[in-house]
Amino acid sequence: MTLFHVITLLGGIGLFLYGMSIMGTGLEKVAGGKMQSILQKLTSSVLRGVLLGAFITAIIQSSAGTIVIVVGLVNSGIMALPQAVGVIMGANIGTTITGQIIRMADISGDSLLLTLLKPTTFSPIVAFIGAVLFVFFKKPSQKNIGQIMMGFGILFTGMSAMDTAVAPLKDSQLFMAAFTSMENPVLGCLAGVLATVAIQSSSASVGLLQALTSTGLVTWGSSFPIIMGTHIGTAFTPLIASTGASKDAKRAAFIHLYFNLIGSIIMLVVVCTTNYFVGLPFWDSVMNKGSIANVHSFSSIIAVLFLLPFSGGLLKLAEKTVRDRSGEMQDMDLPVLDERLFKSPAVAIQQARSAVAKMAQRAGRNFHLCTQDLQTYNPETAGEIARREDLIDKMEVSISNYLVKINEQQLNEREVQQTNQLFSFITEFERIGDYSINLMEIGRTMWERDLAFTETARQELSVLVAAVSEAINLAAKAFRDNDLEATYHLEPLEDVVDQLCETLRTDHINRLKEGKCEIRAGIQYLDAVTQLERISDHCSNIAARILGWEYGYEDLNMHRMRRELHRGAPQRFARYRSEYENLYCSMLSLEDRTPAKVS
Repeated sequence: MTLFHVITLLGGIGLFLYGMSIMGTGLEKVAGGKMQSILQKLTSSVLRGVLLGAFITAIIQSSAGTIVIVVGLVNSGIMALPQAVGVIMGANIGTTITGQIIRMADISGDSLLLTLLKPTTFSPIVAFIGAVLFVFFKKPSQKNIGQIMMGFGILFTGMSAMDTAVAPLKDSQLFMAAFTSMENPVLGCLAGVLATVAIQSSSASVGLLQALTSTGLVTWGSSFPIIMGTHIGTAFTPLIASTGASKDAKRAAFIHLYFNLIGSIIMLVVVCTTNYFVGLPFWDSVMNKGSIANVHSFSSIIAVLFLLPFSGGLLKLAEKTVRDRSGEMQDMDLPVLDERLFKSPAVAIQQARSAVAKMAQRAGRNFHLCTQDLQTYNPETAGEIARREDLIDKMEVSISNYLVKINEQQLNEREVQQTNQLFSFITEFERIGDYSINLMEIGRTMWERDLAFTETARQELSVLVAAVSEAINLAAKAFRDNDLEATYHLEPLEDVVDQLCETLRTDHINRLKEGKCEIRAGIQYLDAVTQLERISDHCSNIAARILGWEYGYEDLNMHRMRRELHRGAPQRFARYRSEYENLYCSMLSLEDRTPAKVS
């Protein structure tokens, strides 16, 4: 093997890796819009996780890439650790798809059909068509398909170069001796581990092994330990990627390591022991690309089937490896926004969306505590509220910065719109948090000045708080679940809240005139009503933004959207409004009063 062959081999490996990378990126862009809905349908079922992991890995052509995504999702709280176990197992099956594609290079025959099916025949054509689509067409969908086709063609061009480069090795006594030594399970497995760690891809390591089959020296006995080693080697990339991540993210990486390590060792011991004592008739059989691909695929499937019942044990083993510290608090922390997910913009956007949903949850929690403090102020509770508000403010900055960085990636039109919408939702939920703090400050003022509301005023505020609390819950649910039905309830509820506020202001001013309540307390009361009304307005804005996104309004105008809500389904709007009016207005017997007209 000359220096020229070494250079050709290195070039072939480079083309193979590059082709696999851009083909996976193209496939991921095509499926990216669906990635979010797929992730949202995850359940605690390990089997569904296995299928999902196999599917995603088949798309992005890298089990290490899938596990890095899983580490990021667990790190950000989008995916629970038990859900990740199945995805990790499935990733090891999905990564074997590359080898099954490469096996097409072994197609042989003299007929025109078989000749056309050979990768050496069609891969240049596929690459050329892909280049035309990618360079000359403007639509993102066409460019993505072109990228997939280019990657496919480049991958097989690299494979062909590797075949050509290693062909002279069949006459090398040194190579023959080296490959014979690979029948030693320890040496063969170690070679597979080192090759995969160096190349950072088990698919590429197996692809190189498939290229070596052209020498005629690759036997079942020498290739099996190497393939087991590639399974172990691919676990080191996510392990490195989990550095600095949360404890659960590190546990996810260790689950991947333990699964591959335990599965590979068990299979090595069983197969090699059987061959030693009984003898396997195919042990010295020469392998081709197809048989290498089959061993890679079936060994992964068998490992999953064997360890699937012990998924809970793998989880406990990872938890024992990465332990929690006693007294550690997980509630008051910033969500981790993992930049490793930028390779999958749709998943990164989902991570940001999950962080905004957590921001909404915390704003709602603060509202609940602030309205309690409005009536009975508690300095200890106020301290908790202040810490959570500080956290919400920090979340606003960190999520916004994360979205800016996402926008710097290559996004499709829908993804750009999603990030822009998230900026708006961040503002709405942050304002809800700010107005809740204003309510807490009113409670503090009442406590410090030894003021108190009249019993009538307390009852009125409790009803208004209940109505606004329902609005916050509906807004959070509408955003979190993209629940359109919740959005349809919000505008009629906001209309009733406006009516309540106007009526309560009028009645309270009358009480002030009649001297039934103290002026200083009355001012605080009116301020509280205003703060609650503003919170309700922002909940209504959230509903309008969700519906605007759903109906495709690019330049969203809140007043216009509300008019659409009134006009689009007047009967539904009137029905919901009547239900809320009967619920909340009847609590205060407003039917006996003269309610203010709300436009």
